[in-house]
Amino acid sequence: AAFKALPVPDVMIVASSCLGQCANGPMVLILPDFVWYCGVGPSEVPLIVQQHLLGGHQVTPMLYHRFHHQG
Repeated sequence: AAFKALPVPDVMIVASSCLGQCANGPMVLILPDFVWYCGVGPSEVPLIVQQHLLGGHQVTPMLYHRFHHQG
């Protein structure tokens, strides 16, 4: 609902069932980039929309460590 409240042109929001990482959820998977964000609550959605979907930059602190190794 938080993503749908902040529509982005040419971006489709699709709810899914478990992505296999539910223990670290709520998860957000951005396709076709295959960028995974973990522990996303409604208050983090505006940051993902502004920085990633509109700005083209990953929100590094929210990246799911299992798929995005930071170092």
